[in-house]
Amino acid sequence: MTPIRVLLVEDNPGDAELIRDALEHTELCLEIAVVPDGADALDHVFRRGRHAQAARPDLIVLDLNLPRLGGREVLAEIRQHPALHAIPIVIFTSSDSGHDISDSYRLGANCYVTKPVELAAFQAAIKAIEGFWRGIARPP
Repeated sequence: MTPIRVLLVEDNPGDAELIRDALEHTELCLEIAVVPDGADALDHVFRRGRHAQAARPDLIVLDLNLPRLGGREVLAEIRQHPALHAIPIVIFTSSDSGHDISDSYRLGANCYVTKPVELAAFQAAIKAIEGFWRGIARPP
């Protein structure tokens, strides 16, 4: 089975570990790359610098509040390139602001999930994202 390549863009090491752990304990065959900021995310997607050999992701899980370059800017930059339109982008962030939600969809996000505070709810949110992509979504 060909693995689904997931790019996780998360600056909080604790959240990144929780997300990675939850994704690794799913029924999907995943290959997960983690980058800590928006600039590294774009370098990974566009295969620049130390990410020149990176595989193009099949799914991007993107935090909004990132150092160096924010999630909104990453989302907007990726969506400006027609060759990348087919990559689903899930916003997974602590913000439940209506402005952030509408802005993310306006910029081209496929899904917006607010990070729960409680560990069990956090893990359940990751499982729900995984279940959606495994059970409902059909990649191009």
